[in-house]
Amino acid sequence: MSDDPPARNILVAQPFSYMDPQWLLLMAVFAGGAVYVARRASASRFMEWVRTYAIEYCIFPEVVTKQPPSPRDADNALRRVNIFGFSREAHLAAEQRFHVVAREAFGMTEIGPGLFMPAEATHMVGSGSCGLPGPYRRCKITDEHGQEVPRGEIGELCVTGDSILWGYYKKPAANAAAFRGEWFRTGDLFRQDAQGYFYLVGRLKDMIRRSGENISAREVEAVLRSIPEVAEAAVVPVPDEYRKEEVKAYLVLQPGIRRDALPPEQVIDFCLQRLARFKVPRYIEYIDELPKTPSQKIAKPQLVALKRDLREGSYDRVDGVWR
Repeated sequence: MSDDPPARNILVAQPFSYMDPQWLLLMAVFAGGAVYVARRASASRFMEWVRTYAIEYCIFPEVVTKQPPSPRDADNALRRVNIFGFSREAHLAAEQRFHVVAREAFGMTEIGPGLFMPAEATHMVGSGSCGLPGPYRRCKITDEHGQEVPRGEIGELCVTGDSILWGYYKKPAANAAAFRGEWFRTGDLFRQDAQGYFYLVGRLKDMIRRSGENISAREVEAVLRSIPEVAEAAVVPVPDEYRKEEVKAYLVLQPGIRRDALPPEQVIDFCLQRLARFKVPRYIEYIDELPKTPSQKIAKPQLVALKRDLREGSYDRVDGVWR
């Protein structure tokens, strides 16, 4: 892969107010290629764009894999794509279905690229790892006091290196919270395996604390998204008098799938086979559409602001009733 010429036709399906389109543009300039910019994100039209413009590289959204299979899925010029947060099964299936090399990565506007999975690391396909530190980057995982944790333990990913941000403009309090010396605190929870590969566990602020147990919303969402009838999923905490917080799942079903085709009891059974019991959502709500940020990430603050009582309109697994 390293001897191949750089990709020249690159698809951009994200707003330019975010980092990804900007580095994709620079990538095209460096390669002497072109970017093809979508007016707005569209899962149903994504592969049509890929074929029409002979796209060779792009960021590949997981929601595209939820589209109905087509005999033309592998009829494309894609050579490599970046993916984020795919389950093992979805990663393997995407490579086979679309005949493409798909690799995870991790980056932020503040640090640019942080971690990359090498294309040659075929043994890591479906591992869920974000890879290894990229060029000019050093990464470590620390505890709440800034001390590096042993490999295998979970902590906050901190990054340093050339060309990361110097600081937030005229925001000294934010800078004091974001930096420990030269190290930028990402706010993301990671672990590192014995071979040095990094794995994203969840956001520091996206953890649910139930009866003293930490539950990663990302982990539960990955299981829910692997249900064939589910197009998208979002997991949030619900205040609880006895357990401090309970787990609630919002589900968007695939087009044409009726809610009675996937009853909450079936969702719960699916989760019980793949998650520790305390991680299984207590509350399940079906929703037509999840609020999104301009970069098409799920806007959870908007989601939880939709109603005062998050139990309302949900199926309660414990009591076996609709609230």
